[in-house]
Amino acid sequence: MAAERTQERDRERERTGPRIRLDLPRERRARFLPEYDPEAFGRLSERIARFLGTGRFLVWMTLTIIVWVLWNIFAPGVLKFDEYPFIFLTLALSLQASYAAPLILLAQNRQDDRDRVNLEQDRKQNERSIADTEYLTREIAALRMGLGEVATRDWIRSELQDLVRELEERRGLFPSGDHRGSDVPDR
Repeated sequence: MAAERTQERDRERERTGPRIRLDLPRERRARFLPEYDPEAFGRLSERIARFLGTGRFLVWMTLTIIVWVLWNIFAPGVLKFDEYPFIFLTLALSLQASYAAPLILLAQNRQDDRDRVNLEQDRKQNERSIADTEYLTREIAALRMGLGEVATRDWIRSELQDLVRELEERRGLFPSGDHRGSDVPDR
């Protein structure tokens, strides 16, 4: 009987397919499009944008343009690679500019995002510092108030001096005679 039930369950699973387990993550599906890391593209664009903003790039671009112009002016007609005067140079510079602008904007946007995160962290740190300062200020004020109620050495001395003076005055009012410390004559 039990064997028949297990066989029946096995046949049911074959018809419906394997059970989906909810306690395990799904297997990755095959994708038709290749996956890419957007951070890697952002880092590459920042490197290119940084290079485009350097003096080295400007020097190399200037030298390339000068060589290009001189070659197409002074080279024999067979060796010139730009049939129409400087159209290919104009195309190359236009392509460079059309790619440079978005790359620079992407790098600038990434920097703005980093700056925004840093600014938020700085703001939170400043809030914590202000809260700590306010707490310490309250604690110092409480200590000062508590110290106002503490007996100081000078206060204790003055109180003791007052007591000594008062005792001397009482001794002068009630002389004890020869019986030092005895109350016999007073009886």
